[in-house]
Amino acid sequence: MMRIKHVADNDPGKSVSYQLSYGNQYIDYRVLYTARKTLEIAVHPDGEVVVKAPIGMAEDSISQRVKRRARWISRQITYFQQFLPYTPPRQYVGGETHLYLGRRYRLKLLKGEADGVKLTHGYFFVSCKQDPKPEKVRYLLEQWYLEKAREKYSEVLAARSPKFEGMGFKKPRLKIRRMKTRWGSLSPNGVLTLNSRLIHASADCIDYVVTHELCHLKYGVHSPAFYQLLESILPEWEKTKLKLEHTLA
Repeated sequence: MMRIKHVADNDPGKSVSYQLSYGNQYIDYRVLYTARKTLEIAVHPDGEVVVKAPIGMAEDSISQRVKRRARWISRQITYFQQFLPYTPPRQYVGGETHLYLGRRYRLKLLKGEADGVKLTHGYFFVSCKQDPKPEKVRYLLEQWYLEKAREKYSEVLAARSPKFEGMGFKKPRLKIRRMKTRWGSLSPNGVLTLNSRLIHASADCIDYVVTHELCHLKYGVHSPAFYQLLESILPEWEKTKLKLEHTLA
């Protein structure tokens, strides 16, 4: 665990902010000291994690309690994320959030020796040789997203293709482009096109879109047989589809 901000220390009504490393993610939480006897951990609908602790309770005791509940906290955050409203048009300025694989990361702009994007400790760090103007930040982020999309989409396609190759179908060629109304499509000549924006969604959503399109190798239309095949591979595909629609509506 790593403290990221110190507002006050163990004073009634004051709070201290921390960051917990859990798996491949970072969970920010705020400890609020109040006149109470027990510790309470709450995840608010906006994703904020608030820990209400008794005045005088040791920091180590609090951190251990939070660590033990990390799995539950992560699940609650993921649950509430599906109900978040559509992200308004991005301005590419410091402090706003951007989605990557279903999670939101805050943008930090830096002036450095080279242009680049780095995702670490729960933040997008975008460095520019010149002043980090919005148009430059947008370009750098889009190039970073495109590179990650190629990697992730190829990984999922490679994982799902063997089943369909076993049915006698060739692995489709992958193409990535921005589409207004579709997440993916499969052409008659064997080209799988995936929306570049799909990289903003969680890994299971990407898997759903790829699998959906691969099912079109066997069934060209959305027939009962098509959905039977899809469900045999992804039994909870409907929930994942709904999650995708909520995340990137």
